[in-house]
This record gives sequence, C-alpha cells and structure tokens, in this order.
Amino acid sequence: MIDPLASLEHEITECRRCPRLVAWREEVADVKRAAFRDQTYWGRPVPGFGDPQAAIVVLGLAPAAHGGNRTGRVFTGDRSGDWLFRALWRAGLANQPHSVDRDDGLRLNDCFVTAAVRCAPPANRPSSEERDTCLPWLAAELKQLPRARVIVCLGGFAWEAALRTFTVPRPWPRFSHGGEFTFESDSAGQLKLLASYHVSQQNTFTGRLSEEMLDRIFARALELA
Repeated sequence: MIDPLASLEHEITECRRCPRLVAWREEVADVKRAAFRDQTYWGRPVPGFGDPQAAIVVLGLAPAAHGGNRTGRVFTGDRSGDWLFRALWRAGLANQPHSVDRDDGLRLNDCFVTAAVRCAPPANRPSSEERDTCLPWLAAELKQLPRARVIVCLGGFAWEAALRTFTVPRPWPRFSHGGEFTFESDSAGQLKLLASYHVSQQNTFTGRLSEEMLDRIFARALELA
C-alpha cells in the first residue's frame, strides 16, 4: 500500500513552479559554501518532516540556503534548526537535541515540522506570488496529518501563510509572540494557531527570542494539543 504522505513528499521534491526559486536553489547547490564544499547539496524543494500522527505542527518560513537546501530536511544543518530542535527535545517532542543531516537518527514524537515555502529564496525573502504558489503544498500536508490541532507559527510570514492556507476571513488577528487564534477549518476541523518569534539568528543573537521564551511556547502548544 502506498503511503500517501510519502507520495506527497515525492511530489513536493519534484516541484518547479517558481522559476526564480528553482534557479536560486540550484545555483546555491552548485556553487556551495566553502565549509560544505565536499558535500552534495539537496538543491530541491524540502518537504515536511515528523510524526504522521502529530497533534503539533511547527511552521517556518523556508529552507535555509545552506541548511535545508543542503541537507534535504527542514531546519536541518543550520543554527535556526539547532535552536528549534533543542527546544523540541526539551519539550519531549524530539528524541535528540540536534539535527545535522537526514541520517542523524532524529525522530519527532507528536510533532511535524514544515515550511510555508519549500525552496530556499534569495535573501531569505520569497515573493508574495511564490508564497501563494507554494501554499497548496502546506494544505496537502495538513490533510495527511489527521490529528493536527495546533500550528506553531514561527514568525509573521508563517502566521500569515497559515491564515491564507485556510482562507480565514478578514480582519485577521495580528501576529505577536505568544498570540493565539482558534478557527474552524473545512478540511482539518478546529485548529489553533500559536505565534512565536522565528528562531532566526537575528532574533536569537539579539535576545529578542530566548530559550525560555521558546520553551514556554512549546509548553503552551502541548496544553492546547
């Protein structure tokens, strides 16, 4: 029997809908960063990863050029991922606190991690058209996660992407760290959005987001789930 989530992952990795993103991800994979010169980059769209029975979905912005675009797994191989998976491990949602590559033994429990845009964008800034072109993949993934109840949105881009995915009527609730919003989805039933500052180095290095703040977000996600 074909695993529908695995089949969807294969479809995502073959996507070439956004010419600018295709060109950039493949250029990065060819040129590489000096520190990873001996590695073979993934250089394709990056599907979500985790427990198919997850109640908690973590939604980020897009793969990092030398992180997910290199390793082929979302939030893997960069410092943002280091922060995220340490927090998931402390919350009991991951079996280990690090995420280095696709074969590092990481497993998620009751958690699925994905992104609003599946290809690494130049300057980490996808266009609104690229975002909207990619959102059907998020909707398709969530349809394959029957127990999903909470979406932790890392940053305002992910918050808006979730609202757009489910065509939540306006006016939309504004993004704020720790903000919550509950709505009824035709495809997934009742869902709760929980907002967090993104685990970007811009936020973590400056102290805008601390490990304690992130831990409180996932503790709340577990309560809501």
